[in-house]
Amino acid sequence: MGCYDCCVRCLGAVPYASLAATLLCYAGVALFCAGGHQALTHTDTLVQMHFARTLQDYMVLADFIKYFQYVIYGLASFFFLYGILLLAEGFYTTSAIKQTFGEFRSTQCSRCLSLTFIVVTFVLAVIWLVVFVFAAIPVYFLYNMAETCHTVNILSETTTSLSQHGWVCVDARQFGLLPWSATPGKVCGMTMANICKTPEFYVTYDFYIAAFAGAGITLLALVLYIVATTYNYAVLRFLGRKGIRC
Repeated sequence: MGCYDCCVRCLGAVPYASLAATLLCYAGVALFCAGGHQALTHTDTLVQMHFARTLQDYMVLADFIKYFQYVIYGLASFFFLYGILLLAEGFYTTSAIKQTFGEFRSTQCSRCLSLTFIVVTFVLAVIWLVVFVFAAIPVYFLYNMAETCHTVNILSETTTSLSQHGWVCVDARQFGLLPWSATPGKVCGMTMANICKTPEFYVTYDFYIAAFAGAGITLLALVLYIVATTYNYAVLRFLGRKGIRC
């Protein structure tokens, strides 16, 4: 066998769908974890400075931020290992399909393993769909705040009366970020417009957008994993009818 034939044979055994899904998964998880971790850190600072005067007012939010940052570390580790496993399973099943190893035939154990990966990946995709939806909440809140600040700036340019823009407010309690007993819980008028001009606001907004995009990329990667593993499992079932070895 020549060098060209050997290269073609090796390239034919590469699971391109699983490889693309793995790269997307790593990129998405990295973006979500890094962006989410930094966004939560800046959120803690933003809430302390402008939306809550005492620790008791945002104790629940502070605890959530602390524990979810630990969850982010676990997510990064888990998906790093799980991506390697899915990629290895893709190489194995693609080699079986291409019959790279001569008279190789799929075994009952290999088909069971592929089915397990399909089920686990489907469950993870459902979980990440929920994460993707919840990641949109802080983006929506900060987008709302930025648009409200834009409205206040326009009103402040057209009138000098505080009554014309002092009633324009953003209430964090309405989004469930703070309890209703929190004070002040909301910011209004030019105070809010000044907050929107601070570096903390823009940095927090950008990090939440990054986390939201990372969740979407990870969800896309998991869907691609499901498609690839389902196809490989179906072909392994077909090969298993030819000859099963346990």
